[in-house]
Amino acid sequence: MLPEPARTPLVKIPRYIAVEGVIGVGKSSLTRLLAEEFEAEAVYEPVVENPFLPKFYKDRKRYAMQTQLYFLLTRYQQQVELKQPGLFVQRNVCDYLFAKDRMFATLNLDRDELALYNQIYETLDARLPSADLVIYLQADVDTLLERIRRRGRDFELDIERSYLQELSDLYNDFFFNYRGAPLLVVQTSGIDFVGNEKDREWLIKEILAMKGGTKHLIPLGSL
Repeated sequence: MLPEPARTPLVKIPRYIAVEGVIGVGKSSLTRLLAEEFEAEAVYEPVVENPFLPKFYKDRKRYAMQTQLYFLLTRYQQQVELKQPGLFVQRNVCDYLFAKDRMFATLNLDRDELALYNQIYETLDARLPSADLVIYLQADVDTLLERIRRRGRDFELDIERSYLQELSDLYNDFFFNYRGAPLLVVQTSGIDFVGNEKDREWLIKEILAMKGGTKHLIPLGSL
């Protein structure tokens, strides 16, 4: 009697994945790809819908509070809906992490505005679900600027290089100390997971291999 063939262990796909990174790094693109790959629901932050954002990029000080509160409340509503999934929705891939909202507030609001914002944030945050895996995408500022240019959103073309550098530094500091969920940090400056199938397959394999803790991926790249 022949022995039974060895069974391939089932790969457990995280129920809730959050994709993060600076403007232009590829969050929404990866969210879409993972949602398709894992048969999950894609959730996108309401960037284009924010009526204050174009004004913010032209005058950060004047429009920071309105922009921040719009993002905070709309992100909160989306996350509440994730906590009550539909009967047939088993997985979600979200192109932002709710906790990062506070990071932007710290950068953009003055002291009094930040105090008010923090009161609202503390009330909302305790009611939200936690991610099972966070993917933090990194890229150098030149790469970010090029991707923003290619994307072609008019209001994003006003973003200053210095602001992108501030954001990159802030993100790196935030995720250096992040312990809220398993964290996969991916340097994307030298790869193209949208246009290159090998890069995409490699990244998906690494995502599925994540077991916990923090892992840094610095690929040799295909570009």
